[in-house]
Amino acid sequence: MRSYKRSDRVSELIHSEMVKILRDIKELNHGLLTVTKVKLTDDLQTCRIFYSVIGTEQDRENADKILNENLKHIRFMLANSVDLRRTPTIDFEYDSSAEEAVRVFELLDKIKREKKQ
Repeated sequence: MRSYKRSDRVSELIHSEMVKILRDIKELNHGLLTVTKVKLTDDLQTCRIFYSVIGTEQDRENADKILNENLKHIRFMLANSVDLRRTPTIDFEYDSSAEEAVRVFELLDKIKREKKQ
């Protein structure tokens, strides 16, 4: 019996290859772009790639624009690097969980300071 699904293994493979592909896109060098998670449907047809950007709001918007403009090229590069019968369609989605975590920690620190006073 398998320990986990094929889609999980393939999403890990896509994650590692996507990091390499996005590193080579020169326009993305303004902010630090990180691939945080890859979700792949069980039929391996659709792939949602979550990313975060460390930088200004303009860096985030620029990264979103560049990713969507280069979507066909990125999918082509993925098809060349991953041996699948059919390359999944790709959707990029911004992952704001890091910013939300920072906000939660700031609120907790604020509460702690107010209790001390």
